[in-house]
Amino acid sequence: MNAFQSNANVTQTAVDESLFYLPQGNEVSLFEHASQHQLPVLIKGPTGCGKTRFIAHMAKRLGRKLYTVSCHDDLTASDLVGRHLIGKDGTFWQDGPLTRAVREGAICYLDEVIEARKDTTVVLHPLADDRRVLPIERTGEYLEAAPGFMLVVSYNPGYQNLLKGMKPSTRQRFVALRFDYPTAEAEAAIVVSESGVEESVARRLVKLAHGLRNLKDHDLEEAASTRLIIYAAKLIKSGVPPLQACKATMAEPLSDDDATVRALTDVIYAVFGDH
Repeated sequence: MNAFQSNANVTQTAVDESLFYLPQGNEVSLFEHASQHQLPVLIKGPTGCGKTRFIAHMAKRLGRKLYTVSCHDDLTASDLVGRHLIGKDGTFWQDGPLTRAVREGAICYLDEVIEARKDTTVVLHPLADDRRVLPIERTGEYLEAAPGFMLVVSYNPGYQNLLKGMKPSTRQRFVALRFDYPTAEAEAAIVVSESGVEESVARRLVKLAHGLRNLKDHDLEEAASTRLIIYAAKLIKSGVPPLQACKATMAEPLSDDDATVRALTDVIYAVFGDH
């Protein structure tokens, strides 16, 4: 693992023929049109609603290589662009994931981009307008994006604060898609496809998730996501009792506060108390 993979948490995604994605609206068509016109895309939505799965699906659909970077507050511009390293034959330059995507005409996906340091987003500006270039100061290159290159970023707008938010001057460089949790019917279909549980179990899990999402009186930073429903379904499918599975996936992960976890558990018992 190189320096960029360890600090930038880079994933290079291969085409997965078994990848399942259920469209919720016109997001597939809009993404395809943005790709045709070489426009960058911003995806907004809550944690676990399918943003990353959608990008993987679109990379497969468009036949593009995908570099995914999980952003964090230690992520620097060098982690994205590249840096000089020392090897057995001396100093050499190694491209970062953003530079590799620019050279190869791939998709570079920056997940939770607002978690990155503010100076990191500056390097995105010339790639997110009609210039489509990446200046690399340390090598003197002025790298033009290869055909097919696409910049995609995402964040959870409900998790922002005054210190972590995308500047309007940056947001306005992107075509923006807003994601939310699927409808109950669609979410149940996703759970069945991803876990293999019976449809009746999937529907009860979705009903539970909706009940948990409606707990407005409790200080929950995140709602029960589709991802967590799938986790619960997989545990149930493997033989874990539903009450145990749901508490481990849809109560404990949402809060460390004992009273809040008890309130969440009460909802679980209301839905699965007969199991």
